[in-house]
Amino acid sequence: MKAKRLIVIIAFTTTFCSMPDKVFLPNYDESLIPGFPLPEPLEFENGRSVNTIAEWTQRRNEILDLFEKKVYGVAPPWEGITRATTIYEDKNAFEGTAVIKEVKLSLQYEGRELDMYVLFHLPKMEYAVPLFLGCNFYGNHTTTSDTNVRITDSWVNNNNNFFIVNNRASSDSRGLRTYRWPAQEIVARGYGLATVYYGDIDPDFDDGFKNGVHGLMDKNHRRKSWGSVAAWAWGLSRVMDYLEAEGSIDASKVMVMGHSRLGKAALWAGATDERFAMVISNNSGCVGAALSRRKIGETVGRINYRFPHWFAGNFKRYNRKEHLLPVDQHQLLALIAPRPLYVASAVDDNWADQRGEFLSCVEASPVYELLGLQGLPVTKMPPVHQPMHGTIGYHIRSGGHDIILYDWLQYLDFADKHLGRVPQVLY
Repeated sequence: MKAKRLIVIIAFTTTFCSMPDKVFLPNYDESLIPGFPLPEPLEFENGRSVNTIAEWTQRRNEILDLFEKKVYGVAPPWEGITRATTIYEDKNAFEGTAVIKEVKLSLQYEGRELDMYVLFHLPKMEYAVPLFLGCNFYGNHTTTSDTNVRITDSWVNNNNNFFIVNNRASSDSRGLRTYRWPAQEIVARGYGLATVYYGDIDPDFDDGFKNGVHGLMDKNHRRKSWGSVAAWAWGLSRVMDYLEAEGSIDASKVMVMGHSRLGKAALWAGATDERFAMVISNNSGCVGAALSRRKIGETVGRINYRFPHWFAGNFKRYNRKEHLLPVDQHQLLALIAPRPLYVASAVDDNWADQRGEFLSCVEASPVYELLGLQGLPVTKMPPVHQPMHGTIGYHIRSGGHDIILYDWLQYLDFADKHLGRVPQVLY
């Protein structure tokens, strides 16, 4: 009788533990967070300390390799051809102070082709301008009221608020996300703005890695080691390739930014492509800026269950086993050093773990200090609406999971500080 009871208990426990994370309520109670020793950025895997810039370069390669193999996946090098075609241009936008143009980037590789469309808002200047670059969620047409900007024909997530059904965009969604991309304010400060629809790069659903850049790079769909976050980051690097040849843009001052899952992509793009001069994470949360080991809000298990295509296959081994990860997200932030890094949180965005994002900045700071720079200037989480700017910047604002003008104003100030204040637009 005892043996049978034991068998029943074991069977029940196995079933319970294998159930998807969606059946468990997320934890938001700081007192329930277990102790979590963090892997040291300035310590090699063999335990040897990192004390010099040369040693940090070696350690950086070691950390990057671990993130590639265990978390994001290894993206292939680009050995194809990129052809750029301007499909629309308005040289007198914003009452003659700006240029709006949309460029089609055709990526061609082994007889296959993928088109990405990049929308630019550029101030009229007598010199090349610094630029913010980021992916958007529903198509370039949602970021502007300009009716000449094309409506994406790529796969789009269904959303009744954006009048998207059958995964197809429509003109009804034009301009619905302009508040997230305040082009006039950015241009007036002397900066350019460029955005690309992330679904052009890789559609955001579990398609077996057959579409987007995965299909472009592997016609047999066998190479599944890099997930969609790595793919979106890879696509941002292809835009960067184009920017290096675009005379009106200062390619040495391109700032990659992103919100939410696209904040994760921006961080990974900054880590893997050191051409980006500054990196901005807005509410990027789990496997973005927030520490995974805190196991609060969204966790590794939940994100892998809900979005199995976002990360490398190996990452699923750490579902509810974050403590076994050889890396954590403060080390990802450290990979940005010595370049400026900005992380932003929101008071009501508990799912993204605001405190975990802040602590990541604190724990990445010793790397900046080793390189002779100030990291985050505080170790205690600042009050709401009191930004802290070292070479790492951080703020937490009121409100929820979004990117708003307040966030952009901090990013502009941070860019002024670190990339040199830009003169006002020439009229």
